[in-house]
Amino acid sequence: MGLPINRDEALEFLKGMSQLESDMNHYLESEAIMRGLAEKFGQDIEYWGMVGLLHDVDWSITKNNLSEHCIACVKILKEKGFSDEFIETVQSHAYGLDIIPSLKDKVRTKRIEYALVASETLTGLIYAYALMREGRVSDMEIKGLKKKFKDRAFAAGCNRELIGEIEKAGLGLDEFFEIGILATRDIAGKIGLK
Repeated sequence: MGLPINRDEALEFLKGMSQLESDMNHYLESEAIMRGLAEKFGQDIEYWGMVGLLHDVDWSITKNNLSEHCIACVKILKEKGFSDEFIETVQSHAYGLDIIPSLKDKVRTKRIEYALVASETLTGLIYAYALMREGRVSDMEIKGLKKKFKDRAFAAGCNRELIGEIEKAGLGLDEFFEIGILATRDIAGKIGLK
């Protein structure tokens, strides 16, 4: 699966869209976890990573009008030369959301779609837990993250059901948490963690 732009070009493109630092951190963390999952599943690491990196490509222009989120991305990504399949995969993390009428009746069916929605949601849980640990992901353990996952009052905005969709991709939660922690650890310095 070819990509029309490389990672450096994608990063420059994102940075040119007046992003908040917290949003850029989320994109990088999503990319890292998707790359880890691609490796685990024997998939195209660059392709999966790009899906993670660009999954919220329209966020900076739609966050004040959520009904357009994952809709505006179609034009943006088409102009960059991305395939319909890539664009649909990006959109899939918003399937089932009532706030986006044209996507609310769609359902995820592919491994990469389950991986994306689970990964981009897990980023919030890992980041919140790291901040509670003075920004440390370096010694974060699966059991600690799992405890926070079960505590629904912690990082309450992180939808546990969406994280759980990783099981539909054929991976257990413990292994997913391990991949998520290791992937985040690899980029900790780039996203304000240690």
